[in-house]
Amino acid sequence: MRKIILGFALSLLLSGAAWAHDYNTGIGLRGGFSSGVTVKHFLSNNSALEGILSTRWQGFNLTGLYEVHNHPFAVDGLSWYYGFGGHLGFWDGDHVNWGHHDKTYTVIGIDGILGLEYSFVEVPFALSLDWKPAWNVFGHSGFWGDGGAFSIRYTF
Repeated sequence: MRKIILGFALSLLLSGAAWAHDYNTGIGLRGGFSSGVTVKHFLSNNSALEGILSTRWQGFNLTGLYEVHNHPFAVDGLSWYYGFGGHLGFWDGDHVNWGHHDKTYTVIGIDGILGLEYSFVEVPFALSLDWKPAWNVFGHSGFWGDGGAFSIRYTF
């Protein structure tokens, strides 16, 4: 029984490793509590860089992420990914329900990401659903766990 399970797991991993992403670069829209634009570029079959420019509280965040994509599913174009990175943000204190009014916040922090992505074979689009928690290290410090979003990208 152990040999059957080990053989199944090994074949699943090897078949998943043979699949690659279906595009090199994608650019599109990201919608969630924080909405904006996203650009993802693959460095190899399983690693990508993603940049996100998002708006929130009459301000904006610029986020850079390194992501590792895994392809263990028996569906072409479907992968799950995880990664880490950082952000720089500027927020207007008049439009937040925390902190001080009449103050502008500049924050620097670290981010994580965990998500699923599906890239269509027939059309040049990819859809992703992710959770991107962040922790502001400088500025208004604290943990922000509401960074989930849905993204659609045009791929080329």
